[in-house]
Amino acid sequence: MHTTDAAMKPVIGLTTYLEQARTDGCGTVSAAFLPETYLKPIIAAGGMPILLPPQPVMEGMIEQLVNRLDGLVVPGGWDVDPALYGQEAHPETDEPRPKRDAWEQALIQEAIRQDVPLLCICRGEQLLNVTLGGSLHQHLPDVIGNGQYQPGGYNFNKIPVEIKPGSRLEQLIGANPGPVPVSHHQAVDKLGHGLVAAAWSEDQVVEAIEYPANTFTMGIQWHPEELPEDFGLFRGFVEAARAKFLSRLLPASPASVSAEINASLAGPPLG
Repeated sequence: MHTTDAAMKPVIGLTTYLEQARTDGCGTVSAAFLPETYLKPIIAAGGMPILLPPQPVMEGMIEQLVNRLDGLVVPGGWDVDPALYGQEAHPETDEPRPKRDAWEQALIQEAIRQDVPLLCICRGEQLLNVTLGGSLHQHLPDVIGNGQYQPGGYNFNKIPVEIKPGSRLEQLIGANPGPVPVSHHQAVDKLGHGLVAAAWSEDQVVEAIEYPANTFTMGIQWHPEELPEDFGLFRGFVEAARAKFLSRLLPASPASVSAEINASLAGPPLG
C-alpha cells in the first residue's frame, strides 16, 4: 500500500488559551488563541499541528486524546496559578487561568505517562515543573535585582545561556547557541520530580529542563519559536514525534499474532 508524505506527518497538538476578543458581526466572544509563530517551526520541521483549546475533562478523554497525538507542545502565556505550588500570589503575578492550568496539567501528565514527545515553552516549562511537584520564583526582579528577562510591551530581550554538556538539548542546538530571546518574570525554583536543569543564564536562572526518563520531554524557558534561523530544537522534537508515530505502525510480533489466532479458535469461554 502506498503511503503519501502527508499521511506520514506526525500529528502535533498545541494547547491554546481562551480570551475575550472583539469580532466583526459577533461582538465580543471567548476565542481560542495561539500565535502563528508556534505553528511555523512545527510545519517547517515536517509536523502537522492541531490546536487544543481548554475544555471540560471527561473520564477517559485525556488518555484517548493523547493516544491520538504524536507530540504535544505547551506554549507560553499567562502565569501559572501559584496555589498549584503552595504559594500566595505575588502582586506582580497574573490573574489565574484555572481552566487552562487544569487542561494543560492533565495533558502533560498523560503525555509523560504514554511517553509522547513533549515540548513546553516559557509558561509551559513552568507548568511542567509545577506539575511534577516543583515550584517557581514568582517575580525574578526580587531574586536577581533587575528586570532584564522581561523588557515589557510584548518585546524580547536576548541573553546568553549555558547548555548542560551531554544533555539532549546540547545534542539539538549545540553547546553555544548564542543569545536567546526571553520574555518572562517567573522561572523555575525547586525542580520537579525526575527533572534536571539543562540550561542556565549568567544569573543562574534555569532556562531549560529535561525529564530523562522519557524519550523526549523538555521545557524551554526562552522562546525558540522566535528564532526562525534555527529550527534545530523543533526538528529534533518533530523527529521524536515521527518516531512515536512509526512505532504505532509496527506490526504485531508473530507470537502475539499466534496467541490472538489461538484465542479466536478456542471460542468463548464456557460458563
